[in-house]
Amino acid sequence: MISSVYVFGLVCLICVVCGYFIGSISTGMIIGRIKKVDLRQVGSGSTGTTNVLRTFGKIPALITFVGDLAKVIIPIVLIRVFFGGEDYWYLLCLYYGLGAVIGHCYPFYMGFKGGKGIVVTAAIIISTSHPITIISGLIVFILLVLITRYVSVGSLFVVALLLPLNTVLYHIHNKYFIHMLIVSLLVTAVDYYRHRANIVRLIHGEENKLF
Repeated sequence: MISSVYVFGLVCLICVVCGYFIGSISTGMIIGRIKKVDLRQVGSGSTGTTNVLRTFGKIPALITFVGDLAKVIIPIVLIRVFFGGEDYWYLLCLYYGLGAVIGHCYPFYMGFKGGKGIVVTAAIIISTSHPITIISGLIVFILLVLITRYVSVGSLFVVALLLPLNTVLYHIHNKYFIHMLIVSLLVTAVDYYRHRANIVRLIHGEENKLF
């Protein structure tokens, strides 16, 4: 008889794999191809929302933003529908989210060069967190961007850190808490790694400003 531990591990693996392949669908790249521009060759080289905004303007950026949210929110909603009554529903969502962030940042069909993961991480937060956490994070993010004019500052200090914070605030008494915290920190680690060039530019005062 197959151990329940192995079954659970297989379910987690399936979430990561599905997350990777669905997360690798790049809305920004699709828009770039429609406009006959390779986003990897312009601006920051990212296929994410910020680079689309700088390159093509508000409407394409909005479409990219919504598309990148949808590829995370819809599957996570389905996970919550089927596993919402279980102690590990949040863990499965985190595993899917981790896969989606990796797929978004390193899509196999684009030479493993994609976006930077922040919008995807935000989608994980939106679809799993308490409304107070979401609203508070959004307000702080907007204020930081308006004050500094750096999207990367808001991204690194709010979005990337909010996921593990949410895990601590709302799941610390869950028996899977340590497991959940590790996965949420892995998501944050991927976000920070993808923003390593931004961090260097911020330190040297050379980061691109939003406006």
